[in-house]
Amino acid sequence: MINLDALDLNALNSATKYPSIPTFHEIDRGTLLDNTVAFSGEVVLTEKVDGTNARVAVLPDGDYVIGSREDLLHARGDRVISPKDSIVPALRPLAGRLTPPATGIRVYFFEVYGAKLTKASKQYTGSQAVGFRLFDVAVVDASVLERPRAEISSWRENGGQQFLAEGDLALAAAENQIELTPRLGSLAADQVPSDLAGMQDFLATRLPRTRVALDGGAGGRPEGLVLRTVDRSVIAKARVEDYARTMQRLAAR
Repeated sequence: MINLDALDLNALNSATKYPSIPTFHEIDRGTLLDNTVAFSGEVVLTEKVDGTNARVAVLPDGDYVIGSREDLLHARGDRVISPKDSIVPALRPLAGRLTPPATGIRVYFFEVYGAKLTKASKQYTGSQAVGFRLFDVAVVDASVLERPRAEISSWRENGGQQFLAEGDLALAAAENQIELTPRLGSLAADQVPSDLAGMQDFLATRLPRTRVALDGGAGGRPEGLVLRTVDRSVIAKARVEDYARTMQRLAAR
């Protein structure tokens, strides 16, 4: 059995961070280029929520740690590592009831949004409400924690974490009674616009307003979409702001 108190927390932190996700169109100094991430088969579209990335890493005995994108913040039983902003209060009531893995470490990834967490918070709430949505779940073998720190980071950024496929992710959300980031349907890979203007129009059509507003005072402007294969082997993001900025720069040339 894995004992949280005996683990190297720095190694645990690195192994359970969310990996970098590429933009659908390659980006260089804030401007999108023509090159795109290659998809095949069915592509699932989900809303990209503009909040703060958070995670709950759960061990087989139900022990857990809550973390932000970069740091571990809190562990079960009032073990405080580094209290920070609204992440711990938002996720602590949920963390203790998340389904633990039979072996290894299961990491639940959330977007915590609203309040004053980001500049875009007003798009989701007019009353400083806080919400969260599950967007991924990964499985990490505990043996990874024994590797050197640099090797763990490379392992993570090169697909080492085992993410749940779309169907299993939906089952995990239902089992734990958690809402996923909104699913906006799916389409064949060859139907995803490959040109910049086409993707800008696609974003406006598929997601004219956010689907995760927390109250009637929300501004409603969405951040964008996440595109992912059903097995979650390929994933990319498309942000409304990136396309607007790029198209303005191209028009000014």
